[in-house]
Amino acid sequence: MTAEEVLMSTMFYYDMWQDAGIFKSLQEMFDSLANVPLLIDEMIDVFTLLSDSIQTLEIPLLIDFPCPLKVHGRYTREQIQVALGKSTLAKKSSGREGVERNKELNIEAMFVDLNKTERDYSPTTMYNDYALSETLFHWQSQNLANEESFVGAAYINGQNRMLLFVREQKKDEYNNTMGYIFLGEVTYVSHYGNRPMNIRWKLKTPMPALLWDFAGKLAVG
Repeated sequence: MTAEEVLMSTMFYYDMWQDAGIFKSLQEMFDSLANVPLLIDEMIDVFTLLSDSIQTLEIPLLIDFPCPLKVHGRYTREQIQVALGKSTLAKKSSGREGVERNKELNIEAMFVDLNKTERDYSPTTMYNDYALSETLFHWQSQNLANEESFVGAAYINGQNRMLLFVREQKKDEYNNTMGYIFLGEVTYVSHYGNRPMNIRWKLKTPMPALLWDFAGKLAVG
């Protein structure tokens, strides 16, 4: 398999099993699934249904390392952690904060819920994140970040490639955890304040119309 195929297979693994280390290899996983043909038939039906309901065109991500993510695709956090090299078949990332960094690849993923509720967030994590337009996004850093810190300076100087993942809210109307829409790579525009920093990011690809419609209504109030 190619590097991207390995990543996609591992993403699929975390769709099926939530813990690392259940199989020693991807081949062992596929062999196990092959013993349950009824499950395979059901998965094909689900995949067909989902592909027929796609409303947004996914766009290839132009980046200099193997990554199966597509801009405007919707992904679970576990899938994203695999795609960015933070989770493997043997080890799952423990990251549950609003960012996920891979220092070796010089990338950082930002995870944003547009509609936050007091049930899901503490007062210290109710970050003020919102879309300013289809191509501009206002984001609040974690509370300790300031322009003189290593992390804050990295944001300003573009030290890492910043990837933005946004979902409408944590849970859908059926109380299922929602996946994140990948808005692609963003670049620094400006900032104000410290602890937390308020940063404006520019999207290289305009956000999809359905998400902008939701974000715009939140901004209006």
